[in-house]
Amino acid sequence: MPKVIGIVGSPREGGNTEILVREALKIIANEGISTELVLLSKKKIAPCNACGFCKKEEGACSIEDDFQEIFPKVIDSDGMILASPVYFGSCTPEMKAFIDRVGYCARMMKEPPFKRKVGGPIVVARRGGQNFTMAQLMYFFLINGMIVPGSTYWNIAFGRQKGDVLKDEEGLETIREFAGNVAWLIKKLAK
Repeated sequence: MPKVIGIVGSPREGGNTEILVREALKIIANEGISTELVLLSKKKIAPCNACGFCKKEEGACSIEDDFQEIFPKVIDSDGMILASPVYFGSCTPEMKAFIDRVGYCARMMKEPPFKRKVGGPIVVARRGGQNFTMAQLMYFFLINGMIVPGSTYWNIAFGRQKGDVLKDEEGLETIREFAGNVAWLIKKLAK
């Protein structure tokens, strides 16, 4: 059975970013695809230290933390959603550490593990910064040869307090459409 993993880069549990990823994963699961939610707020992932170990040991990482638990899951998945709130016009430090480590380790493997897999970003903003954060996460998918399905708008929603994104009807519809497109594309690629 195909699987999609949703990575929530917010340090705030139960917040707007998590709400949107849970909504996306629910839609994907309703299409018969297995899903898993990973909250980086519950994980310890240090930034990449540029030691070069992943090049010597093909995709392994010398830093011992929760990365070793998550990396095989993203490698084995058929799709990945990276989600972050905007922090000073960028993704969170938790998400940046995660994508740097995943990206470096994956690129040091003989076979590109994400090539032609499906993925896409979800971004939550209070007022602004969503465009750069969206682009920042998109770069991860593009440099790894992944296929990013579109939606009715960019995969963003607005909210500050927990639950505020539920009032952003256009944002919710955009995320739902994106999730449906992720599921549709994974099924098409599996044929």
